[in-house]
Amino acid sequence: PRTANAAPPKLIVVISVDQFSADLFGEYRKSFTGGFARLQQGGVFPSGYQSHAATETCPGHSTILTGFRPEHTGIIANNWTDLSVARADKQVYCAEDETVPGSTSANYTVSDKHLLVPTLGERMKAANPAVRVVSVAGKDRAAVMMGGHTVDELWWWNGKAFVSYAGRATPAVVVRANEATAANIAQPQAALEVPEVCKAHDRAVPVGAGKTVGAGHFERAAGSAGAFRASPAFDGAIVALAAGLVQDMKLGQGPTTDIIDVGASATDYIGHTYGTDGAEMCIQLQQLDATLGSFFSVLDATGVDYEVVLTADHGFPNTPEFARTQHYDAQRLDGDKLMTALDKHLQEKFGVAKLVQAWSLPNIHLDYALAEQNKLKREDVENAAAQYLLAQNGIVDTFTRTQFESGAVQGTHINTLMRRAWNRQSSGDLMVITKPYWYFGSGTSGTSHGSPYAYDTNVPLMIMGKRWIKPGAYGQYAEVVDIAPTLAHLLRLRPPAGSEGRVLTETLR
Repeated sequence: PRTANAAPPKLIVVISVDQFSADLFGEYRKSFTGGFARLQQGGVFPSGYQSHAATETCPGHSTILTGFRPEHTGIIANNWTDLSVARADKQVYCAEDETVPGSTSANYTVSDKHLLVPTLGERMKAANPAVRVVSVAGKDRAAVMMGGHTVDELWWWNGKAFVSYAGRATPAVVVRANEATAANIAQPQAALEVPEVCKAHDRAVPVGAGKTVGAGHFERAAGSAGAFRASPAFDGAIVALAAGLVQDMKLGQGPTTDIIDVGASATDYIGHTYGTDGAEMCIQLQQLDATLGSFFSVLDATGVDYEVVLTADHGFPNTPEFARTQHYDAQRLDGDKLMTALDKHLQEKFGVAKLVQAWSLPNIHLDYALAEQNKLKREDVENAAAQYLLAQNGIVDTFTRTQFESGAVQGTHINTLMRRAWNRQSSGDLMVITKPYWYFGSGTSGTSHGSPYAYDTNVPLMIMGKRWIKPGAYGQYAEVVDIAPTLAHLLRLRPPAGSEGRVLTETLR
């Protein structure tokens, strides 16, 4: 492509819309008039691909700017179990330092230590220390996994304010953003207008205990930070902070190329709370379209040559209640009950209690030391657990540590996705797959993700740039891990060593 000889862009902007599935993009793409419409004037892969089964926020964000899948980034889930951790809490959060005294997986110190590979921003800064790397998101794990280990500014929302690592100075633009956001939360929010495109989605669906989803318009009581987070206003605050950092830091106006990563997190909170088919999600996407349009206008006003990539960390299915109205077999599974029953079964079979030591589904950890003390073979315990799980309604497949370590998890498409999500150090001794549209979660509203099915893995991938991108909708196979090699190509950096992605040459001039 001609980009091999062209001057690189001065600013790279990478946007992740948390939980933005290819299905949602396909449904609403013709209705967009703002930022999503601008992006569609560039290179569009309508159904890109998170090519692994760990379809959660942390693993997905670890792929976007590294060029590696979770088996190599080390980020196999949002949370996992590590029995070697010194503290009593053996759960580990993906973006924490569990060695901090007194910490737990719920009360943690944010850290990048579990990300095993460098991000594009790190590699840019290693090649030229003048590069500025900025990362802003609604979730700490999104900001950390896209920003990496070497950043100039990294900010996330902690439930009350935008914060960063301890000891970092707070720029004036962040102070202003926090003041504006606090003022927003302090005021009640009237119901948002329902756009014409959303009226067909505006219907209440019962989800139990007298609750409904599908007809919410984001009314909010004064002081409700939780309701603010699960509303379009949250993305507005995140993107406004990103725009302010671009302006105050004069990103892209220095001697080299800068990069800013933006994690728009509201879509995920809204999906978990309300599902994907109601008025709530429709209003959110129309509002985000306008928010991104305003952001691109700010970038235009700087006069900087910039390149934008937008994608998602994972997709999402609908709520079981909505899905059943469309004749899908959809259910929630109570993971705690299932694991208690599994351990009881193993005790009855082998005469040993607590062989199931911990779980953070779909990963299950067995106590191999306890099995050995009782002269049990590891494979026998694994196989007995797998056979029991396969007999349970809603479980369609299981994979054992022995199978992963021996290389037996091969062949089928889903086997490949599962293997790419398994890491020898962090993953469990068993992994399970539910039936399509079944998932673990005992709540009574919203839905969840984390499966190897298309509704969770398929996400849009869009690239926009004035001088480097050839407009068009591309049907070629494109993965999220292709983003880092493609941007590296534009910046004349070597592709990440061993990268699992490719350069998307079809969309480059």
